[in-house]
Amino acid sequence: MAEFEERSLSGNYNEIIMDIVNRGFLSVTPKEAFWNWSNQLNEEGMEFNVEDDIEPTVYLITEDFFDEGPIIEQHFKKIFKNELTVVTDNEEFWPKEITMELFLDWFEIKLGSMVFDLEKSNLVGEKI
Repeated sequence: MAEFEERSLSGNYNEIIMDIVNRGFLSVTPKEAFWNWSNQLNEEGMEFNVEDDIEPTVYLITEDFFDEGPIIEQHFKKIFKNELTVVTDNEEFWPKEITMELFLDWFEIKLGSMVFDLEKSNLVGEKI
């Protein structure tokens, strides 16, 4: 996928031509409510909290969105279930109702429309 061309510019800089990916993104970072739930299920004694430097999960979405609400509404259940599965795949421990309100209480969401591929190798996906 990524085709690169490098050209010398004046000075010590090189211009790198890279691919823009035809996707936007949702960045999902757990909030304190998620960590409280997660820590209750943690059998290994490791506890996480909002002060830990936990990287967000990035979900690729359509690049053409104009309003955050509908795009979050479209994907929040799938994202919520994926984030819960990282802690436990036993649905008995999941919240009884997965709602948009609960999702927004448990996760910080950021959206963006610019995704660049900096790698020379092909982008590879895997169905999960």
